[in-house]
Amino acid sequence: MRLPAEWERQKGIWLSWPARNSHWTYLRSDEIQQQWALIAATISRTQSVFINIDETMRGDIENLLNTHGAERTNIHLYDHPHDDVWCRDHGAIFIEDESGIIATDWGFNGWGEQFPPWQLDNQIPPLMAQSQGLTCRSYPEILEGGAIESNGAGTMMTTEAVLLNKNRNPHLNKADLETLLHSRLGIEHVIWLGDGIVGDDTGGHIDDIARFTATDTILISSDPHGPNKESLTRNYHLLKEQSAASVIKLPMPEACNIPGWRLPTLPASYVNFLITNESVLVPTFRQEQNDDRALGTLREHFPSREVIGIDALDLVSEGGALHCISMQQPSLE
Repeated sequence: MRLPAEWERQKGIWLSWPARNSHWTYLRSDEIQQQWALIAATISRTQSVFINIDETMRGDIENLLNTHGAERTNIHLYDHPHDDVWCRDHGAIFIEDESGIIATDWGFNGWGEQFPPWQLDNQIPPLMAQSQGLTCRSYPEILEGGAIESNGAGTMMTTEAVLLNKNRNPHLNKADLETLLHSRLGIEHVIWLGDGIVGDDTGGHIDDIARFTATDTILISSDPHGPNKESLTRNYHLLKEQSAASVIKLPMPEACNIPGWRLPTLPASYVNFLITNESVLVPTFRQEQNDDRALGTLREHFPSREVIGIDALDLVSEGGALHCISMQQPSLE
C-alpha cells in the first residue's frame, strides 16, 4: 500500500465547480466561474478532467468550457452536489495497493467546524469512487488532502498546526496519527512541520509551505522580508532535521491583500502548484518579477513538463489556490 506522488501517471484531475449556494458566487459569480473554466480547459488539453457539479448548472458550465477552448472529450461532468470548491480537502484521497487504485474517504468538518455548511462536501469521496468504478474505504477520522504531501516512496510531510489541532481529531496524539497514516496510506516516515502561513484558514496546510518535486527534493516557501519569516525559517530547520532530502527555498510573493476584504493578508504561495501529466500549473499574483522567478524555479524542477502560470489572486482571496481546488486520481497505466 502506498500514497502515490503527484508527479506519477494520472488518470485525471478532479475539480468541484463553484456551486450556486457557495458564498463565492454571491460575491463574484461571473469571475469565479470564468476562472474554473480556464483551469479546467487548460488541463483538458492534455488529460481528463473530472468535475463535481450541480446538475442544474450543466448547460452554463458546458458553455463556459467551450468558450475557453476545453477539449470536450477530456471533460467529464458528474452530478455530485457539494457545498464549496476545495476538492483537495473534501475529495477522495487515492492510494495504490495490490488490488489497484483505491479511494479513501476521510471525515471532513469544514477545517475544524469553521466554515459551514460541509455536509454535502463530506459525501463527495464515495461518489467520486463510484463514478470511476473504484473501491472506497471510509474512515471516521478527519483528514484533508491539503494537509499531507507524499513523495510516493513512503515519506509524508504534514504540520502539527493542522493534524494535532483539537478541532480535527482531539482524541488522537502524534503516535496515534502516525499509526493511522501507516495502516491506511502506507506511510513509513512522517515529517512534522510547525505553523502554516499567515491568512491560511485551514490552520496551516502543508501545500502552502513545502512540496516534493522528486522523492528526494523539496521546495519550501521562504519569506525573508515578510510576515511569514519566523514561521517559515522554523519550518526550514525542522525539515532539515527530519529529512536527508535536498531542501530548496522558493521565495513567496510580496504580501498580497485586498482592501476591506476579510483576510488582511492572503495566503499566497507559489508552492501551491498543481502537477499534471504534461504540465505544472503555478499560481501567480500579478507581481511580474516574483512570478517570473517562481516560474523559472519550477521549470528547473520539472524540465519535461510545460510550466504554466495561472493568475490566482482572485482565487486566493478565498483562502487557497490551484492545489487546493484540485485532486489527482492516479493511474496504473
